[in-house]
Amino acid sequence: QVQLLESGGGLVQAGGSLRVSCAASGRTLSTYFMAWFRHPSGKEREFVAGISQSGTSQTYADSVKGRFIVSRDNAKSTVYLEMNNLKSEDTAVYYCAARFKFPSSNARDYNYWGQGTQVTVSS
Repeated sequence: QVQLLESGGGLVQAGGSLRVSCAASGRTLSTYFMAWFRHPSGKEREFVAGISQSGTSQTYADSVKGRFIVSRDNAKSTVYLEMNNLKSEDTAVYYCAARFKFPSSNARDYNYWGQGTQVTVSS
C-alpha cells in the first residue's frame, strides 16, 4: 500500500508559478512510476506529467510541455510538479498517482491516488 498526500495548491495569477508536492508513505516510493493528473471542473481527468522510478525520464502532456517540470526525491519520498507561466486553463484539482513498475498516461492503470489539491489561475 502507498498513501499519497498532495500539498501546495492555491490561487495564482496568470503567468505566475506554483509548486505542488506529493508526499508518499508506505512502501518504498522508488519502485513506483509516479504521475500527476488534473481534473478541471466539468471535464475529464487528464494526464499532466510522469516520472520514472530513478527520476531520469519524464513525460509531459503537450499542453504543459515547456512550462511544467516534474521531479522526485526518493530519499524524501516526495514528488514535485513545478508549474510556470500558468494559464487559466491550468485551473484544476491536481492529483498525484503511483503505479508499480511500468509507466502509463492512462489514469485507469494507477492503483494509488492522493486526495488532490486545488490550483486556481486567475486571468
